Amino acid sequence: MKLVSVVADLAYTLQQGELQTEITSIAFDSREVTAGGLFVAISGFQVDGHAYIQQAIGRGASAVVVEQESVAPEGIAVLKVADSRDALARMSATFYGNPTETMNLIGVTGTNGKTTITYFIQSILKAADRSVGLIGTIGSFIGDEAVQSRNTTPESLHLQQLFFQMRESDIRDCVMEVSSHALSLKRTAYCRFRTGIFTNLTPDHLELHHSMESYFEVKAQLFDRTTAANIVNGDDEYGRRLIERLRGRAPRLIRYGIRSENEVYATEIRCREDGTSFIAHTPVGRFAVDLHFPGMIYVYNALAAIAFGLSEGIDLSAIRRGLEAVKGIRGRMETVYANGDYRVIVDFAHTEDGLEKLLLTLLPFVKGRIILVFGVYGAEGEHGERKRLAMGRVAGTFADLSVVTSDNPKQQNPARLLLEIERGVQEAGGVYRSFLDRKEAIHYALNECRKGDIVVIAGKGHETTQILGNAEIPFNEREIVNAYMAEQEHSGLELSAFSE
Repeated sequence: MKLVSVVADLAYTLQQGELQTEITSIAFDSREVTAGGLFVAISGFQVDGHAYIQQAIGRGASAVVVEQESVAPEGIAVLKVADSRDALARMSATFYGNPTETMNLIGVTGTNGKTTITYFIQSILKAADRSVGLIGTIGSFIGDEAVQSRNTTPESLHLQQLFFQMRESDIRDCVMEVSSHALSLKRTAYCRFRTGIFTNLTPDHLELHHSMESYFEVKAQLFDRTTAANIVNGDDEYGRRLIERLRGRAPRLIRYGIRSENEVYATEIRCREDGTSFIAHTPVGRFAVDLHFPGMIYVYNALAAIAFGLSEGIDLSAIRRGLEAVKGIRGRMETVYANGDYRVIVDFAHTEDGLEKLLLTLLPFVKGRIILVFGVYGAEGEHGERKRLAMGRVAGTFADLSVVTSDNPKQQNPARLLLEIERGVQEAGGVYRSFLDRKEAIHYALNECRKGDIVVIAGKGHETTQILGNAEIPFNEREIVNAYMAEQEHSGLELSAFSE
């Protein structure tokens, strides 16, 4: 595509070069530039792309987009824009032919529940014999083909590439998690959303948004761009605020929740250790649902997916089949080891609200103790410290033994992070032990487990790496648990879990 076509809808100043230059690809990482490519220099939080312009040119870039005055060899087209992130999103959509214009794109946003809802919706669409793509925290799928992604919502360039690949594979439905980072950093700019779904809002990412009000406003941006339907949790405080804002707009508004004033709601809820059943009520009928996930949070997630199916005119029997076909989701209330009364669960719960809901779900079914392994990442400053204290209080209140440890400490001092978490546990009167090494913490918890206890490892869920400083090291909790248990069994040692 000619550069003049790539930037057709962009406000820019041509500093040098020709707009008739042929563009073969787009990149914002200089290491991914190919011959004839367009390099977009982004001023990031830690790295400034302007420092890598010469490397990009050395790898064959024929044009660069910048925010700052930059020097490039003669013959290289240089375009200056006000916002490189916005420009990247606009040019990526143009370069790949604006694929979402011909897709049924569903965006799911909120603090908790996004991943489960996307999997429920994916399964419902399959039950309705529709091909579907999925983009989210655990990874992305083009139909049944798995595609790895680095972020909950990929960068705009990678996102448009995925949409293009889906369209080329004749996929017209795509459900995706939309994070607050993605909205703030314009990763989803120039995506055409037909449907938006709002789950809830609890404190998270306040190092970026600084306040719950700002956090809410960022999430609400998604619903300014929908064209067909807005589906909102009517039981959530911020959901009700969003509902009032959306009344009178053209997209259909559907409220869901436990309370009967919602258009989609649940009654006769029965939670078991291995699942949850309820009666779903909708404007077109009611039906029984039997989920393979325990806890009220999954009732809410299922109701959101039901409301989506309703907005699409999908038959209630297909909606039910789709929900009940989801047997498990990696890192979501996932049992990674079970032997007799010995059970180990891994879950992604990494917020105060998520951790509390996880522990409250398990409490009625635990014969012995809940042994919780967890750490808390939060950026420097009062917001991060407040989050660590809050999660420590939750652990101290609901877990019988808290094993405090690291969770992606990144550039921060992990010992200081543990001290802040410990304060929260202490304030709640909880019993705890602390280990800087997360693997050592897991081993300790497994060794402490007695008959009837449940070991819960929270915070990382599906993740298979840990970030320490600048290093991202392999760290698979399922493998760590099973390797330890196999070693104990192989050594012939009697596990304390099987003793009275």
